[in-house]
Amino acid sequence: MYDRVINLIGPDNFDILSKKKILLVGVGGVGGFVFEALIRSGIKNITVYDGDTVEITNLNRQLVANLDTIGKYKSDIAVSKAKKINEDINVSGYNKFLDASNINDLDKDYDYIIDACDSINTKLELIRFAEDKHIKIISSMGVGNRVDASKLIITRLNKTCNDPLAKKLRKLVKDNNLNMNTLVLCSKEVPIKKGKVDSLITLPGVAGLLIANYVINDLINLYWLKILLILQVLFCNLLYHLLSLLKEFLFLFFVIIYILNLKYNILQLYYLKDTY
Repeated sequence: MYDRVINLIGPDNFDILSKKKILLVGVGGVGGFVFEALIRSGIKNITVYDGDTVEITNLNRQLVANLDTIGKYKSDIAVSKAKKINEDINVSGYNKFLDASNINDLDKDYDYIIDACDSINTKLELIRFAEDKHIKIISSMGVGNRVDASKLIITRLNKTCNDPLAKKLRKLVKDNNLNMNTLVLCSKEVPIKKGKVDSLITLPGVAGLLIANYVINDLINLYWLKILLILQVLFCNLLYHLLSLLKEFLFLFFVIIYILNLKYNILQLYYLKDTY
């Protein structure tokens, strides 16, 4: 089922992805898209934590939500759905929320932590856990009350703007002497309303896919390959421009030589005329 993925990234990179262990916290709006993208990309070892159940208000934007799943645990639905996509996977779901009281019960050998939960305190504890255990982490900030998915970016926590959730998290992280350079997904768009958080499917959908895309590329170091390719293109462009400048310089040089030679010949003719 993964032929097109393998053809794209190569069997060695696919083998790397299939062996990585991911912790996904939250499998609702953003997390649901992250989860499905990882499963369909060949990542086979995923642990999901989400103590929430599906509500009717989730139907407009969450992949785990349909009329048959209302009232059921989101993590159970996600695991069941994953095994209908690929039976040969190791996916575990826990119907509980993570917090300071239980976060140290987690395994210590995850390759990546993806935070797609709503709780700012859980986000803080996940950053602390990741920093203590030297695990890579990416955290989703607020995507509600916004309509422009093109304003979503992946950046560092200390570089976020127009995001009330990120602002609160920055303060907590700073107060706890944790890493302000934590990787985050956020929106540059100013929220169009305050108060109750509402959302289109496009924002959490794009956010989840951006996170999954970043994690996949990071795990197999494709970003370094892209950087090398960009540097190669820049070098080629620089070489092209240098050669163009050299060509223009040589043209100008020969024009000047021609003009000087012509002037010399005219002067010679002038002096010869005076001599005769």
